[in-house]
Amino acid sequence: MRKSLIALILIVLSVQIPQPVEAGAFATEFTQVLNHGQLVMEYIRQGEELATKVRMYADMVRNVKNLPSQVFGSISADINALASIVRGGRALAYSLGNLDQVFRQTYSGYGYNARAYYTNYQKWSQTALDTTLGALRAAGLQSQQMQSEQSVLDSLRGMAQSSDGRMQALQVLGQISEHQVQQLMKLREIMLADLSSKQAFQATVIQQQAAQEAATERFFNWTPGTPDGLTFQPGWR
Repeated sequence: MRKSLIALILIVLSVQIPQPVEAGAFATEFTQVLNHGQLVMEYIRQGEELATKVRMYADMVRNVKNLPSQVFGSISADINALASIVRGGRALAYSLGNLDQVFRQTYSGYGYNARAYYTNYQKWSQTALDTTLGALRAAGLQSQQMQSEQSVLDSLRGMAQSSDGRMQALQVLGQISEHQVQQLMKLREIMLADLSSKQAFQATVIQQQAAQEAATERFFNWTPGTPDGLTFQPGWR
């Protein structure tokens, strides 16, 4: 548009009726007008290049801007809370440091002790119940944590809608990726708690069957002791 306007001015100036002056002076004046026109066109071109560079620098500045605030979940605290809540009573929690020792003390394997059978049975059943209760507690805790996680998702959604530039968009994507990893870690925790509960129940059933089989074996393999020769007669002596 500007170029067209300058060209129109030059054409108008060139077709105007000249004053009665000498031919050499008119040629010199017309040459000066053309030179001024070319100079104006050059200034316009430089101005357009400057405006383009300013837009490029503004875009570069916008693309390197960081988010004013970022949201990250407290995964360490949540994982520690899940690991501790499953430990209660005689539960065989996956987070126990001495899990192998506790398991062997609880489930001794094949064998029968008539005097301690009921005591052992109580220990087995209580272990299975406490482990199941720990898994339920872990599920309840994760249900409570979902409320805070929803607020994190709302914040990420707002950041994604208001992000300005590539840097902020990348930072939002990074936070979303980390949140997904956190959810996978929590899923693994709840799966471990559920697995512990099932294995404690399975161990209780196997130990009970093993004790019963050991008692049956002792019953059929029982042999009477050597008599001492004493006899018992009715009545009082």
